[in-house]
Amino acid sequence: MTAKKYQISYKKSVDKDLRKLPAEVRKQIVKKIQSLATVTYPSGSVKLRGSNDLYRIRHTNYRIIYQVKDNNLIVLIIKVGHRKEVYRDF
Repeated sequence: MTAKKYQISYKKSVDKDLRKLPAEVRKQIVKKIQSLATVTYPSGSVKLRGSNDLYRIRHTNYRIIYQVKDNNLIVLIIKVGHRKEVYRDF
């Protein structure tokens, strides 16, 4: 059985979010995002309360908010940021 490979897609604002981060943290977060292509719900991923289809994963004090579109095999990265700020729009 072949594992499904999802395509990673980003909202336009995520590029700006990533540029704000320190270079070393940015590299680690991008690596974690890329791993979502093979394992969409890794250990530690949590469904956001009050949402039907948003999930988050942690990386130190930073959070990656994403949505999985199973019918299209797409993982959409919604927001990346520090834990104090990332949930303000949700």
